Amino acid sequence: MRMITIAAGLAMVLAAPALATLKPGATAPDFSTRGAVAGRVISIHLADQLKKGPVVLYFFPAAFTSGCNAEAHAFAEEIDAFKAAGATVIGMSADNVPTLAKFSTQKCAGKFAVASAGPRVVAAYDVDYGKLVPINGSAPRQITTRTSYVIAPDGHIAYVHSDPDPAGHISGTLAAVKQLTHK
Repeated sequence: MRMITIAAGLAMVLAAPALATLKPGATAPDFSTRGAVAGRVISIHLADQLKKGPVVLYFFPAAFTSGCNAEAHAFAEEIDAFKAAGATVIGMSADNVPTLAKFSTQKCAGKFAVASAGPRVVAAYDVDYGKLVPINGSAPRQITTRTSYVIAPDGHIAYVHSDPDPAGHISGTLAAVKQLTHK
């Protein structure tokens, strides 16, 4: 019986995607991409955003899924606290820009940018889920892990939270930003 339990546990671990992430202290890979705020398509360059202060870069698996909707809503609810602490919030997923333009209005309340993470950004931030997943009835496609990074203005990662449950991402990143900026 014990062997069956161990084998079943091992099978579950091997079936789950690895949650490897960049570590605090690592240099955040720079990128340029397109995204949207309040439905308006914009260009985003990480280096430009870091000139304004710390950046909360949160990767979410897919727009218009329950956990990602909840996470976007929670970030939108706390955006004033992030701004008061001097931080910019940017959501990232492997979704296309038209989907993110709708998501930015409907789920982010137009309060922060969401951007398209292409394969190079996904690889650079080590957030590939590791298998193709069908989303909302679509053909299987790449998604990212739910991973949040706080990036200091000097371009180094100050905090990482990687967990499929969206619950701790907002409180953890806000606390890290406040510690970083002492605001």
